Amino acid sequence: MMANTETKVLTAHIPLPLADRVDQIAARLERSRGWIVKQALSAWVDLEEERNRLTHEALADVDAGRVIDHQSVQAWADSLGGDNPLPPPTIP
Repeated sequence: MMANTETKVLTAHIPLPLADRVDQIAARLERSRGWIVKQALSAWVDLEEERNRLTHEALADVDAGRVIDHQSVQAWADSLGGDNPLPPPTIP
């Protein structure tokens, strides 16, 4: 997480069971509730940004024709339960 001296207060309504879990973790780690929430939010934002990056990368692959047809993937998946599984399909 990036260090930054400037902050902004965000307010959110949290279901009581989730708030209780946050409090339990804060007590166990001997950290403040705010620290726990900041860590969790930072991790979620990182994951969401990575998901967005991967989605754009995948869409670029589709636009460039770098795809595997559904029938090849289905045949491979169907073979996985048998005695002679097919190798994973590759981009032609």
